[in-house]
Amino acid sequence: MSIPAENNLNTGGIVMADIPMPTMPAPTPTPALTPASPVSPSSDTMVIPPASPLIPEGINKEQTGNTTGNTLPTANPWPKRLMVLTILILVLVGIGIGVKYALGLATQTKETTITYWGLWENKNIIQPIIDEFQATNPKIKVRYEFQSHKQYKARLENAIAQGTGPDVFRFHNTWVAMLKDSLEPVPTTVMSASEFATTFYPVATNDLVGGSTIYGIPMMIDGLGLYYNEEIFEKAGVTAPPSTWEELLAMVPKIAKADGTGFSVAALAIGTTGNVENFSDILATMFMQNGADLVNPTSKAAEETLMFYKKFANPADPVYTWNETMDNSIYAFSQGKVAMILAPSWRAFDIKEMNPTLRFKIAAIPQLPGNTVTWASYWVEGVSAKSKNQTAAWEFMKFLTSRETMTKLFNAEQNIRLFGEPFARVDMGATVENDPYVGAYIKQAKTAKSFPLSSRTHDEGLNDNMIKYLLDAVNAMTTGSSATKELETMNAGFQQVLGRYGLVSAAPGTN
Repeated sequence: MSIPAENNLNTGGIVMADIPMPTMPAPTPTPALTPASPVSPSSDTMVIPPASPLIPEGINKEQTGNTTGNTLPTANPWPKRLMVLTILILVLVGIGIGVKYALGLATQTKETTITYWGLWENKNIIQPIIDEFQATNPKIKVRYEFQSHKQYKARLENAIAQGTGPDVFRFHNTWVAMLKDSLEPVPTTVMSASEFATTFYPVATNDLVGGSTIYGIPMMIDGLGLYYNEEIFEKAGVTAPPSTWEELLAMVPKIAKADGTGFSVAALAIGTTGNVENFSDILATMFMQNGADLVNPTSKAAEETLMFYKKFANPADPVYTWNETMDNSIYAFSQGKVAMILAPSWRAFDIKEMNPTLRFKIAAIPQLPGNTVTWASYWVEGVSAKSKNQTAAWEFMKFLTSRETMTKLFNAEQNIRLFGEPFARVDMGATVENDPYVGAYIKQAKTAKSFPLSSRTHDEGLNDNMIKYLLDAVNAMTTGSSATKELETMNAGFQQVLGRYGLVSAAPGTN
């Protein structure tokens, strides 16, 4: 099934295909590290038996002191030596047990302080959780440090390399390849790979697990949702948000209202780069929905996708509804200038702040018939490979990523804003899947895919470099260049960047 010809990219339409989602090559599995348990003192005290007299059998003390008279039999020296050796071994064993006991006791009584670097959540939200953990783990103190997103990854890597970094920290799901030397694998005492696969959505396993090695544990999930203005829909006679791209294309003429060189009301913010927030996430999702391979995006499916994206910003196209003169898509939506946008859940906070009275909801993003692919871009908790407090760090991580803690965090967040971070755990999805804001992201999580074209990670590395090549391709098409040519250039750039981080075989001469 394809989109009708009058709305197609070309006469062939958008063709459905199986989507070859690239999976990051699994790093060589590292044996899971089990934290060493302190040695507990035994209830039985070890007593070293007193040494037996080193006297051959049948000879009394009086005889040993007799230097005259009858000659005493010559004693065999080997029993003496064996007995001395036995005593020495017993003494050393006793000393070893004592030292081990002392070290274990010291471990049990010494207070440990770990540092946790967080993003997005201020200390007022996290501190009650930390207090609860410390109450049940009095020998572990947690110091939370709120971090700015600006140059965060570079700052994190430098701190870890210098031995001054955090014990526990937050990182983006696409950063594993960049942080592979900084991430400590999750011990099986915290979670096994099989447990992980049943606890979290498939995209998390794809992103964070290599073989049996887990590199981080997510506390939230996010991606793209379809925001729609209820008032604009009512005026246009639209009763429900579109579930397919075909339905969305049919809505554009009903909603879009031209106004000179732009629109007083646009249908959907799409087709450009500079004023469409998350344009890279949107395009990456569309590529995968249409069966294009993002590792090698030079296929016909990739060309069709790029052309389809540009349709909405082409004045000569029937579905023209957006252009570069329009305001930023998030602001335009908040002001009622566009009926629909594709954006992550946290943008709802910005929109409500800009226009508290705006009536809007969030639905699942449009799909092509017969092939459901949604987007995932989320943050994960990890432990530093350079941490000197591994046992304490993993104990805190286990508590932090538990069902009970996630629930308490969500409630605390919901008390100060519209909602908390959407749950990463599958077993918690049902509790919020009908929420007017969070529900769409939870319902889409089962079919979500990710790729290093995630916007606003501010990583100055994998994502930012890949996005720049995609941006150049879209912008060059605006000036008349062909999709074929621009995708070839983009692909060459993608190969260099992916190769740099070991995600594909690097081309000769690249670094």
